Amino acid sequence: MTGTRVACCQYAPHVGEPEANRARGALAIRDAALAGAHVIVLPELASSGYVFLDRAEAALLAEPLDGPTVGEWGALASELGVVVVAGLCERGEDGAVFNSAVVLDRSGLRAAYRKVHLWDTEKLVFEAGDAPPPVVSVAGVHLSVMVCYDLEFPEWVRLPALAGAQLLCVPTNWPRFPRPAGQQPMEVVRAQAAASANRMFVAACDRVGAERGVDWVGGSVIVDADGWPLAGPLPGEDELLLTADCHLDQATDKAISERNDVFADRRSDLYAAIEKGRT
Repeated sequence: MTGTRVACCQYAPHVGEPEANRARGALAIRDAALAGAHVIVLPELASSGYVFLDRAEAALLAEPLDGPTVGEWGALASELGVVVVAGLCERGEDGAVFNSAVVLDRSGLRAAYRKVHLWDTEKLVFEAGDAPPPVVSVAGVHLSVMVCYDLEFPEWVRLPALAGAQLLCVPTNWPRFPRPAGQQPMEVVRAQAAASANRMFVAACDRVGAERGVDWVGGSVIVDADGWPLAGPLPGEDELLLTADCHLDQATDKAISERNDVFADRRSDLYAAIEKGRT
């Protein structure tokens, strides 16, 4: 059995070019579907680009959930019979702007998530979300979604894992920082750790293409429930289509030895300090 084929479409959205971004995203989705993908992940803020001058520019580029970009992604999901997970600059009902991600299948919009943990200057542009990552059943997969920096908070990743997620999809824009020669980007290491700690598959889709002086890791990766990469990472400047056949039933087995289980071994009775924000 081949399992569920998951794809990460690593390419370069451009700030201020929504029509070009839609066209590039549509091409990526079609290419991934042609490669046999069942679940297709696009980068963070794929609709708009990332490096905004200010909140006003982001507001001009933001779209509602029933806007043209989500509409096109939904039409492609329906036409091709795939699941699309992608990053959106979302305009809320009251005009607030969110760094969001959506999940669509042949029936339409299945879930929308607003990034809770905002990175650096995102705090000057976006409102933070206030809801946990959703878990939805699509194409026989228990799938969850969060955005980029969210992945660095173990408590946050644990929530969808405990709710039964087999696959966590993470649209990302990972800014490139210096790292020791020969070492993987720390963002990739965290994705592997999140997968291993929860015995859950993780598909993190990064971007490339310098934007207003910011370079990116280009570290898209698909990780199995043991924490090992199935596809990627190949950090660099290249646009890539990564695919991996994921046996997602493995994510329902949380045992890591004859006597250990990553969920059964939790001592939540001793974790109250975390809930209270104390160390």
